[in-house]
Amino acid sequence: MHEMSVAQSIVQIVEEVLQEQKAHRVLKVVVRIGELVAVVPESLQFCYRAITEGTELGDSELVIQTVPVRAVCQACGREFSPETPFFICPFCESTRVHLLQGQELQVSELEVEE
Repeated sequence: MHEMSVAQSIVQIVEEVLQEQKAHRVLKVVVRIGELVAVVPESLQFCYRAITEGTELGDSELVIQTVPVRAVCQACGREFSPETPFFICPFCESTRVHLLQGQELQVSELEVEE
């Protein structure tokens, strides 16, 4: 379960931002997680709650935004959402495919109380 290490990283990032902004309370943490990162949202929520319980982040809401996989074919130039784990262009069947999104793992927004 790598969700625990992901949750720990999220908490570390949020704590650093809290110190920089001299904020006292986090209300909401929004994270963007690509489908290819293979994080189970329910497990991440559980781990986040376990780590933050009894801390300054204990009352914060974790919002997970799933980013779908998108790719572009370098042969025909068309964008598509891969349907299989093999990235083959559905239009020209080329394997020269470049991922545009779906590998993200980032804290994208914090709502804090000053």
